[in-house]
Amino acid sequence: MRVLLIEDEPYLGQAVQEHVARGGHAVDWVQRLDEADAALRTVDYGVILLDLHLPDGRGLDLLRTLRRRGDKRPVIILTARDQIRDRIEGLNAGADDYLVKPFDLDELVARILAVARRYGGNPNPVVRVGEVEIDLADRHVRRDGRDVELTGREWAIVDQLARHPKATISKEQLEETLYAFGAEIESNAVEVYISRLRKKLGRDFIRTIRGLGYRLGG
Repeated sequence: MRVLLIEDEPYLGQAVQEHVARGGHAVDWVQRLDEADAALRTVDYGVILLDLHLPDGRGLDLLRTLRRRGDKRPVIILTARDQIRDRIEGLNAGADDYLVKPFDLDELVARILAVARRYGGNPNPVVRVGEVEIDLADRHVRRDGRDVELTGREWAIVDQLARHPKATISKEQLEETLYAFGAEIESNAVEVYISRLRKKLGRDFIRTIRGLGYRLGG
């Protein structure tokens, strides 16, 4: 999943980016609202992490703008403001969740996964494809009851497909899932990871829909 982090505190931003990335997600980190707006117009992010106070304005103003555009992507507010009225204002503006700083990074990852499941229309954290079981909450994959070890980028592919189990996901969407801004994108990267996953999870685990992309088998 591709995550956009909008946070101007250097130490917190780096800590969040590194921790979420270790979970197999690509994280783009920006520190200004204008940079965030430009990124949101070009990339289909799975979740947005939004600080409320940024050098060039209020995070809530960006959130309200997104919702007026009809943008339904899930937003988790990250802020030091812990008053109930502040939480209510954020939720009324269209936020899906709210975390007060300082927060536990593992809890943040759990909330990211939860709102992404709801957004994807699949609140059930366990997806089954033939003999393969995918646990989106614990980030585990099992085949015939046995754990299968995946790399971070292999998991990113599985995660994106499993969140939309009946949809066809384009190669371009999978590339966006794999890479954050600044990373070099190899032309055959998606095909390489799909091939590796088929070896680990079965030839029919991922279907190729010619000219359109990929979807889970079954």
